[in-house]
Amino acid sequence: MSKTLELRFSSSEGKANTLVVQDPKPDLDALTVQNAMNQLVQQNLFERNGMDQHAAIKGARYVERITTDVFEITE
Repeated sequence: MSKTLELRFSSSEGKANTLVVQDPKPDLDALTVQNAMNQLVQQNLFERNGMDQHAAIKGARYVERITTDVFEITE
């Protein structure tokens, strides 16, 4: 089972954007994650064609995924 942390933002145009963190700490609280996301918003690091891709915070969530192979061909 793999676990990721999805940091969900909206762009300056109102479009949804997500940053995915692989293998995050499992016990992050809302305040810690929100503070980190606020820092990303304030830095304006993600700009494309003059638009801020992460202008506002929408939320964050852990996502767990279970992968079960049915078969795999190896050469």
